[in-house]
Amino acid sequence: MSLKWIDTLDIAIELDEAHPDVDPQYVRFTDLHRWICELEGFDDDPERSNEKILEAIQMAWIEERE
Repeated sequence: MSLKWIDTLDIAIELDEAHPDVDPQYVRFTDLHRWICELEGFDDDPERSNEKILEAIQMAWIEERE
């Protein structure tokens, strides 16, 4: 599966599986960005992200945990 920045929920699920011991509420955007880019299925331009996209992914990750 090829992940793009717009695949918010899918990215959140992958992050939850890759970092089960991390509380997503306290992840810095710099770490979040790096972790997303390191996901095996991620295939998008790292420069295309912004704070709004990272916040949406972080919120989806928090909701996935609940």
